[in-house]
Amino acid sequence: MIVRYEPWGAWIKTETTAALVALDRDGVRALGLDGGVVWTGDSRDVSPPIEVHLAVTSRCAAGCEGCYLDARPDGVEPPAETIERAFDALAEAGVLTVAFGGGEPTLRDDLGELARAARKRGLTPVVTTSGLGLGPRKLEQLKAFAQVNVSYDGSSDAYASVRGFDGAAAAESAIARLAETGVVVGVNVVLTRDTFDRTKETIRRAASLGASEVQLLRYKPQGRARALDYLAKRLSPEQARGLGPLLRELAAEHEGRVRIRIDCALVPFLSADAELASRPEELARWGVLGCEAGDLLGATRVDGRVAPCSFTAPTDLRVEDLARGWADEPGMAPFRAYPKAPAGACVECTLRTVCKGGCKVVSEYAGEGIAADPECPRVREWAGASA
Repeated sequence: MIVRYEPWGAWIKTETTAALVALDRDGVRALGLDGGVVWTGDSRDVSPPIEVHLAVTSRCAAGCEGCYLDARPDGVEPPAETIERAFDALAEAGVLTVAFGGGEPTLRDDLGELARAARKRGLTPVVTTSGLGLGPRKLEQLKAFAQVNVSYDGSSDAYASVRGFDGAAAAESAIARLAETGVVVGVNVVLTRDTFDRTKETIRRAASLGASEVQLLRYKPQGRARALDYLAKRLSPEQARGLGPLLRELAAEHEGRVRIRIDCALVPFLSADAELASRPEELARWGVLGCEAGDLLGATRVDGRVAPCSFTAPTDLRVEDLARGWADEPGMAPFRAYPKAPAGACVECTLRTVCKGGCKVVSEYAGEGIAADPECPRVREWAGASA
């Protein structure tokens, strides 16, 4: 068990299940633990992130139309020594989970060794892969991870509508083969206007192949997706409002078999659902949180620069200085400050403290800077009423 004390209590991570639990001080004391100087000293306004997305390569041959990093076959691949120094910095800062990303992480010949190196430092390694070219050697390497997520947006035409090529068969093969080897496997499903109405079908297929978790992701205007084409691919207002009912149906259908998760960028859409919008404390308790960029979440690029999240521009902070520089890095401040100054429709929203204003990547793309998410149903209504 790994414990990271906070002024309010502690994060508790169990290595056997990779579960992460937040306990208040009474809960921590019930385990026979005490926060010591962290509880008796001055409280920290900004704690280090609990999860960091670490780019271990910018190489990728898939060429997905919506790649948020514009990864290419001739991308940069940092040496193992550089990655391990990053692990040291993350462990020093108190980070608990490191998510390997890219590019395509499985292009690294030392991927399994790096996962084991992360574990030795108390970090829980997870990874996302396209599943393309996943042979026996790569499958063996992936056994070193606590969880492997495969990018899977549905059957052939659905997959192609998101990524510009049909890689569905390769992704399905990867899900099945990983599950057969005993790896905990999940799928990342990008929701677009063309794929939203087929989400149930996509998840049923993934579950039948052995996936135990599904993470639904919002299509975001970054990298190669930062184009006018984004406007045609983003969810329609009706689909955005339908996310809450869809989640209830999915949870009921797959209860006890497949965990259903959503990324932080989808949380503002829950404001349109009366049942979910009335339960912000319960959503937070179960980890359904909006934008945590620059707070609980951070990301690094292949050059070692740290960003608020994988979809945002990097700051001047370098990963080796994370423990000392995270709280005071100016580039993080706008992401943390926004919830204290909500605008427009956010003022009276019951989900304000959970949502934190929605996706800043989307609001920046819309030319509004770090502001209320313009695609949030409440923001749309407020904008229409005030026009």
